[in-house]
Amino acid sequence: MKKETLNAKRLLCPLPVIRTQDKVKTMQTGDVLEVVCTDPGVMQDIPAWCRINGHKVLETLTDEMEYTIIVEVG
Repeated sequence: MKKETLNAKRLLCPLPVIRTQDKVKTMQTGDVLEVVCTDPGVMQDIPAWCRINGHKVLETLTDEMEYTIIVEVG
């Protein structure tokens, strides 16, 4: 299992989801991706994308204007 971080700061919907999708395609099942964003919409968009595509949201964090979603690749 490897852990990677995706910087999606200053990107607006749908780009954080698209970048997350592209990154997950390069990863293996069980790997963990930390997605760091500034668009609050990702707090709904990425979990919805994960449900549709068989990935698991391990944690969501909010720190002022930064949103982090930790995803386990399914």
